[in-house]
Amino acid sequence: MARPLCATILGRCLQCNYTPVQVVSPLISRLNASSAPSALSCIGLEKTQKMAFSSSARSNTNSQVSEPPACLLKPLEVPNKLLMGPGPSNPPPRVLAAGALPLLGHMHPEFFEVLDDVKAGIQYVFQTKNEWTYAISGSGHAAMEAAVVNLLEIGDVALVCQNGIWGGRIAEMVDRNGSIVKKLVRPMGEVFSLEEIEQGLKEHKPKLVFVTYGESSSGSAQPLEGLGDLCRKYDALLLVDSVAIAGGAPLFMDAWNIDVLYSGSQKVMGAPPATSPISFNQRARDVIANRKTKVRSYYLDAAELANYWGCDENPRRYHHTCLVSSIYALREGLARLAEQGLEKSWQEHRKCAEMLYEGLEKMGLEMWIKDKAIRNPCVTTIRVPEGVEWKKVVDHLMKQHKIEIAGALGKDLLGEIWRIGIMGHNCTPENVNRTLQALKEALDLYWKK
Repeated sequence: MARPLCATILGRCLQCNYTPVQVVSPLISRLNASSAPSALSCIGLEKTQKMAFSSSARSNTNSQVSEPPACLLKPLEVPNKLLMGPGPSNPPPRVLAAGALPLLGHMHPEFFEVLDDVKAGIQYVFQTKNEWTYAISGSGHAAMEAAVVNLLEIGDVALVCQNGIWGGRIAEMVDRNGSIVKKLVRPMGEVFSLEEIEQGLKEHKPKLVFVTYGESSSGSAQPLEGLGDLCRKYDALLLVDSVAIAGGAPLFMDAWNIDVLYSGSQKVMGAPPATSPISFNQRARDVIANRKTKVRSYYLDAAELANYWGCDENPRRYHHTCLVSSIYALREGLARLAEQGLEKSWQEHRKCAEMLYEGLEKMGLEMWIKDKAIRNPCVTTIRVPEGVEWKKVVDHLMKQHKIEIAGALGKDLLGEIWRIGIMGHNCTPENVNRTLQALKEALDLYWKK
């Protein structure tokens, strides 16, 4: 009886331009008791819909669109600064121009050609022939976490060599992954011997060993030769962070038997911060292929990323929307390094670092790391003299000269060091001299000898 009733109500509405509520009362009296609930249900639904529509209309009538943010109604203004801190560094004009080139779709064949160029450039900087070589969309942290989630499963042991902030950072990632962290710890500015690491390998039997090649928080450079062989002796993978040094000092991924190596776009490579080059050798790929569980991050799944970058035999699949303009910029940063030549780049970074050391020592300043052999040529750490407020010096360079240098990263050395970076396009004698002159001016004001 309910359907005929609904049809009757609707017909009467259409004929007379009434609502169902206006015509339903006389109809209800013609129904028997058994059909009334169905009819009332139909009426109730109509009333509910009408009330909801009225409420929505009333709400829309009373709502007002907020005013646009005043800050967005004026042009973007960005000051031009000389970035002589630990990164990012100033990109060269060709890199900035590349970021403004016409956008391509992330699945366009022309963009795949750019990806191929970037892959070749990373292979050159890393000195590797690994097929699984590409750049992750994200800063160096993305590559660090990608290494952790792909190589380690729950319960796996990682031996973390911590002599600065980056060992602590990856230890946190390993723990969050459900894996087990075992640490070797040295004071900031010191490095690990092969004997120390071998003792850790014997004691903890890790699946993975992590070291930072160029530690930007302390300015140290961990010797790597022989470490890959040592890890293979104990059937462990070697993971190396080269964010603050790749391109600025000798690095031979294949010859040194590094299993996974990653870096960042914004340091010596001279591109804006956005992408993180990474490479996996066959040993690392085998570990990933033989996992018992899925990689815990889809976005950072190394095999999926490798396919998108054309690193396997299968047709490229969509994985994520790649940072197209940032890839253009990285391509040009790598092209600049290729044109210069790696050996020339290494020599220039060493030459400018020596020039910086000499100038700082003439001012009476003391290097945090005494041994030149373990200094990162790309990031120099200077001991803050007694009685000098470190931040006043940093602020003076920024306010008076638009030059960035930095204090400590993290609380361990806060107030004790300054950090000066010489990276990529900024690695010139002119920039070193300009920074030294500004620093001397600040010290004349704030250092009462």
